[in-house]
Amino acid sequence: MPVLLALLSPWGSAGGSCPPRCVCASNILSCSQAVLSSVPTPLPRFTAVLDLSHNNVSRLRADWATGRLAHLHALLLSHNGLSFVSTEAFTHVPHLRHLDLSSNRLRVLEENLFSDLAELEVLLLYNNEISSVDRTAFDNLGRLRKLYLGQNRIARFPLELLRDGSRLPQLALLDLSANRLHNVPVGELQALPAWLRDRLYLHGNPLACNCPLFQLVARGRRRQLSAVMDFQEELRCLLPASSASVGILSLAGQQPLNCSEAQEAVLEAHLGDTVTLSCDTRLRGVRNRHWVTPGGERVLEEGGNGSAALLANGSLQLRALRPEDAGTYACWVAGPLLNETLYVELLVHNFTLHGPHDTLNTAYTTLVGCILSVVLVLIYLYLTPCRCCCCRGTEKPPAPRDDSINSSVLSTTPNHAAGVPGEPARSRSASTTGPGQNGRFKAGGTPQPPPRHGPKAQRKVSDPDSVSSVFSDTPIVV
Repeated sequence: MPVLLALLSPWGSAGGSCPPRCVCASNILSCSQAVLSSVPTPLPRFTAVLDLSHNNVSRLRADWATGRLAHLHALLLSHNGLSFVSTEAFTHVPHLRHLDLSSNRLRVLEENLFSDLAELEVLLLYNNEISSVDRTAFDNLGRLRKLYLGQNRIARFPLELLRDGSRLPQLALLDLSANRLHNVPVGELQALPAWLRDRLYLHGNPLACNCPLFQLVARGRRRQLSAVMDFQEELRCLLPASSASVGILSLAGQQPLNCSEAQEAVLEAHLGDTVTLSCDTRLRGVRNRHWVTPGGERVLEEGGNGSAALLANGSLQLRALRPEDAGTYACWVAGPLLNETLYVELLVHNFTLHGPHDTLNTAYTTLVGCILSVVLVLIYLYLTPCRCCCCRGTEKPPAPRDDSINSSVLSTTPNHAAGVPGEPARSRSASTTGPGQNGRFKAGGTPQPPPRHGPKAQRKVSDPDSVSSVFSDTPIVV
C-alpha cells in the first residue's frame, strides 16, 4: 500500500520530490518565509502555484527554472527585496496568469519585460521603487485585465499604450495611485474605453489643480465610481503658484480657478441617422472650441472630415451613424476667464428607425393580442355566472361529481353524510330521483318543498351545480 500511494502521489519519484523547507500539497508548492536566497531547484514539473513570498530572492535570473513549467499559473514573489528581473525570466512559464512582484525594490520596467506572458491576467507591481516604465514593457499582454502600479515613483505613465486599446485590449483596472504624477492628460483619459476609464485610480498623487481635472473627478462622483467615491479624501491637487494641497472636488466655484462642473446630456439615435450634438455653453467671448470623439479624435475645423463635421455655431454633426459612433463626446470651450466642458452621451440603437424595429413592434403586438385572447377565453369559461341558465329537464345533466372543484367555497353550511344521528333533516330539491337525473336535482331550478310524508332526507350542500356556486348571482339557499 505505501508503494502504491507513492506511485499515485505527484510527489513520488516520477514527479520529483518536495524541496526542503517547503510545504507541498497536491500541485501547490509553498516556500513562503523559508529564508531562501534563490529559487529551489529542481521544481516539480506539475507545480501549478508557486509561493516564494517573504524570502530573500533579490534577483530573478533567466535560469531560475531549469525546465519548462507548463502547469504553473500563479507565481508569488512579494516581499523579497527583488531588484532585478531578467527579460528572459518568464520563458519557461508561458501559461502564467497571476504574477505578484509587489513590495520589492524594482526600479525600472525594461522593454519587453513581460512579453513572454501572453496569458497573464493579473500583474501586481505596487509598493516598489519604479520610476521608469518602458513603452514596450507590457507588449504582448493581450489578456491582462488588472495592472497594479500604486505606491511607486512614477512621474509619467505612457498612457498612449492604452489609447487605442490594441496593446492591452482587455485591461479593466489600472492603479496609478500614490505615485509622483503632476499632470494627467485628461483628454487622453476621456478617450479611454469606459470600462477602463471608470476604474482608473489616481488618488495620492501631487496633481496640479485645473478645471479639466476637477471635471473628470466630478463626473466620476456623479456616476458613483468606486475610484472616486472610496478615495475622495486622497484625491487632492496643488494650487497654481502655491504648495497648498486642496481636495479636487472642492474647486467648484472657488478662487482662483472657479471651476464649474461639466454638463452632461444623453442623446439616442438609430443606425443611419444624422444627429447634431449641441455645445450649449454659458460662456461669453469664447476664444476656442473643439470636440473630442469617443475614439480620442479631435474635430477642430469647421467642416471636419468623414462623418463628423463642426458647424458654425459650435455644434457637432454626425452623419450616417454607425455602431462605433456611440460613446461620450466632449465639447471643450475656452473662455476669457473660465473654461468649460460639456459631455454628450450618444446611444446608437442597433437597428434603423423604419427597419427591423417595426417588424419587432408588429410581432410584439401580435403576441400581446394572442395572450389577451387566451385570457378572455379563460374568463368566459370559468368566470361566466351559471353557464346553464337556460338548461331544462330536456337536456341530460352531467354525471354526478360530489367532490367537484365547481362546488361552492362560499357556503357556510357544512357537508353531512346521510343519516348522521342527532342532525336535523334538511329539504332537498327533489324527494325522489327523477328518470334520467341520476339522483341530482335540476340545475337552475327552484328547490321543491319537502314531501309531506316519509322520512326527511339529508341535504348535501356542496353540489357542483347548486345555486350556491362561487360565481353565481343567486343567493345561497340553506
